[in-house]
Amino acid sequence: MNLTHNLVVATLMTIVTTVILGLIYPLVVTGLAQVLFPDQANGQLIERDGRIVGSRIIGQGFSSEGYFRSRPSATAVPYDASNSGGSQYGPTNKKLIDAVTANVEAARKENPTAPVPIDLVTASASGFDPHLSPAAADFQVLRVARERGMSEADLRQLVRTHTEGRQLGFLGEARVNVLELNLALDRERPMKK
Repeated sequence: MNLTHNLVVATLMTIVTTVILGLIYPLVVTGLAQVLFPDQANGQLIERDGRIVGSRIIGQGFSSEGYFRSRPSATAVPYDASNSGGSQYGPTNKKLIDAVTANVEAARKENPTAPVPIDLVTASASGFDPHLSPAAADFQVLRVARERGMSEADLRQLVRTHTEGRQLGFLGEARVNVLELNLALDRERPMKK
């Protein structure tokens, strides 16, 4: 074998694998995803009044009165999707301890008699978890009911309606999608302007 032959074979192999694995395969997988799972392939976007308001799978911050709040975000600019990732702080890190302590104090002002659920004071690994535990949603019921002028019982029922069970009955934990809950809250009891 000579060097020229090897170079030609290597170049052709590079071109063929690039076309197959870099063009054809991604196009086939994308096409199949669009046909078989269009909602998932397009980011599980949620529309309201013809406008995209978010995604079922990416958390976002809610700070306005009368809304359920999401988990804290670990990104430098809260909920900045271009910078996802956890804080990487260990359990003995002073910055983490101070942040959790401040979050607990803020939560206790909202509901001083109830234990504070951990997911209200710590960020998820990605920093963009769209879900809260049912306990974290329940913790916020007093505040949201007061700010919306609705009964706690009605609001708890709305939370139960939007609580998703474990996947396949045994994977993960029960959870509440914060965006979907807040959108349902706006439909049920719009904020007075």
